[in-house]
Amino acid sequence: MNDFMIIGGGVIGMLTACQLAEAGHGVTLVERGRCGQEASWAGGGIVSPLYPWRYSEPVSQLAQSATHRYAELAERLLESTGIDIEYRQKGLLYLRVDDAERASAWAQRQGWPLEKVDASFIYAREPWLCEGVSEGLWMPTLGSVRNPRLCRALRARLEALPRATLVENTAVERLVVERGRACGVETAQGRLAAGHVILCGGAWSGVLLAEHGVALPVRPVKGQMMLFSTPPMPGGRQLLERVVLADGRYLIPRGDGRVLVGSTLEQTDFDKRTTAEARESLWQSAVAMLPRLAECEVEHHWAGLRPGAPDGIPFIGAVPGIEGLYLNAGHYRNGLVLAPAATRLLVDLLLAREPVIDPTPYRPDRRQVRSAALGSLDRRQGDGVDDIVDQRPA
Repeated sequence: MNDFMIIGGGVIGMLTACQLAEAGHGVTLVERGRCGQEASWAGGGIVSPLYPWRYSEPVSQLAQSATHRYAELAERLLESTGIDIEYRQKGLLYLRVDDAERASAWAQRQGWPLEKVDASFIYAREPWLCEGVSEGLWMPTLGSVRNPRLCRALRARLEALPRATLVENTAVERLVVERGRACGVETAQGRLAAGHVILCGGAWSGVLLAEHGVALPVRPVKGQMMLFSTPPMPGGRQLLERVVLADGRYLIPRGDGRVLVGSTLEQTDFDKRTTAEARESLWQSAVAMLPRLAECEVEHHWAGLRPGAPDGIPFIGAVPGIEGLYLNAGHYRNGLVLAPAATRLLVDLLLAREPVIDPTPYRPDRRQVRSAALGSLDRRQGDGVDDIVDQRPA
């Protein structure tokens, strides 16, 4: 029996497993499919909340702590696995920001690089953007990663750690709780035991808890994205070289010239089907920002399910009423963004280390909000609320 069992093989689960195994503890990670194939794979890979000044202080604290860790994480994974996660720190251009003064005030308080820039600055860096841009905001330190490669690198790292065990293609049917303590899980292949159980199941986390009377206010929020294949441009440049954000939609360049556009926000329960309406909306948003994309092939269109939580604040810590059960879920649009800090915080708590970040705002026992409170999640978040394509069940 290992010391820890982790349910969920996304970036949060895999990073948690890596840290525990590297600290010398036995870890079993259980994933119903293959690790890194759900929301962690489906996202865009921007290493920042889209509009960070619109978030609450708990999210900002995690985001700032995590941002500073990504360069080191990329280097360690490359060295240990040979996989380049394509951490690109080329900055972010914001167009048409209607609360720029608020953004500037936030940046000044946080000591975060953010400046107002004019058209000449913008077009010197991204000459193929749409015409008519007169000003914007520039965040020079923002980075992005190629999240499918991050998932592959974390999985490879886990496979190489002698204290870590991957159990994939194994669905957890229920938590095993005996005399008030979590001691493992039941699967179709049988029971797996552990000293402590950590639930990192993203949008599915509340399903297992409900059977034990724990009402976790985390719901799936579907996001659809598309990928364009772009040709090389004159002078050896790419059609897009930096992340660009306008009206709640973003374009993300990859190192090989591909460009992602995202994303929708849809309340469709656990339905991950793509829709023609979303495809058209994403295409229109992409071409409005970067007109030459109209001539490019759409390579792929997909959907993922974000784990939405009130105010976008994740639940991190011990689950009340069940000893030995812990939670790291509800990161909404920022699972990859917050992962290095959110996982470090939980591992600090598990190993009785002094946490760098105050764990209080994330404690599940202080945030037992019923599901009905989620009704205004997207409005209160203030992040791309006009981005909703289709609220109807497909």
